[in-house]
Amino acid sequence: MRNALKHTPVKLAIVGGGAAGMFAAAVAAERKIPCVVIERKVRLGSKVLMTANGRCNFAKDISAEQFLADVGPAAQFVAQAVRECPPRKIIAGFKSLGVPLKRMADARMFPADGKAATIVHAFGDLLRESGVPLLTNCPVTGIQPQKTGFIVATKNFTIWAENVLLATGGVSYPKLGSVGDGQRFAAELGHSLVPYRPGLIGLETSDPRVTRRAGRRFEDACARVIAPDGAMLYEYKGEIDCETFGLSGAAIYNCQRFIEHWLREKPALKVCDITVEASFDRECVRLKDPRPRPLKGAIVTIGGVALDEVNPATMESRKVPGLYFAGEVLDIDGPTGGYNLTLAFATARRAIESIASSNNSRETRLASRARHRLIYDII
Repeated sequence: MRNALKHTPVKLAIVGGGAAGMFAAAVAAERKIPCVVIERKVRLGSKVLMTANGRCNFAKDISAEQFLADVGPAAQFVAQAVRECPPRKIIAGFKSLGVPLKRMADARMFPADGKAATIVHAFGDLLRESGVPLLTNCPVTGIQPQKTGFIVATKNFTIWAENVLLATGGVSYPKLGSVGDGQRFAAELGHSLVPYRPGLIGLETSDPRVTRRAGRRFEDACARVIAPDGAMLYEYKGEIDCETFGLSGAAIYNCQRFIEHWLREKPALKVCDITVEASFDRECVRLKDPRPRPLKGAIVTIGGVALDEVNPATMESRKVPGLYFAGEVLDIDGPTGGYNLTLAFATARRAIESIASSNNSRETRLASRARHRLIYDII
């Protein structure tokens, strides 16, 4: 007699193999949660490979409280996740994997060889040794809730999963796989999306003091955001790069991000009310009505799945039980300097810990019922 095949769902399908997806899979393997990673590109970590110009500033050696103070708008939502998985715990984790690290004077952390591939390979080695299935070159086409779990569809096959973690990133750098899949799936499942805006991106100007210095970097520079009444709203000291299109570099990126969030909080104001002052090489260039570069080239996406529809204690949807989120698919972002990778790692860990806790509770309940049945049988 031919044995009938028993079909059972995988415990967790992780959609997206970037920073959040790789970290989630690593934590799931540690917690003995069977999972599968489904990535639309041909390899994991495509966007991680280009972070910090290919050097991968993955964290900053600061306390959790300082990190949260620097993050700003999303700090309350990510507070538990970051306190449980602070930057220094992430740093220690990479050291435990045997990755040599380098700390910069401003506390930014990099792999010692200055290669982002070192971080991605560390994840790849860990997941291979843990036996985690990796489905690459495999875009997910849809996610359908079932009575028990979800059907995750691809072009050629479907997967039955008890839980789904959306870790697909934002919508910038679409060639690297961030095309908004996760946000689309979330919307199809009833979630609201906060409109997208570019975050951490250069500002355009044709000022000749900038364009004639194109290609030059100024480390000891400063940028400020000036309110309509002349008050300074924000200041960041750091590098400024002159480009053919205008200005970039950490000081400009963080000012641009501040402006986006400030305007979102004050919808009556417009960007034309704001001035950015960039001080470098004994020049002070003022940009009135500062224009950011296009979203597709932004380091991070501002906007995404609305946070009030996600439980920050679990990263689980408040609308669809068993659906979880991590990283940039959510409306969370941080300044430049390792913050956004840390946010991806911390929210991914919180989601997996929640699934592990839920799984343990379920197994405990089932074991308890089994014991009771045994007692009844004896009686």
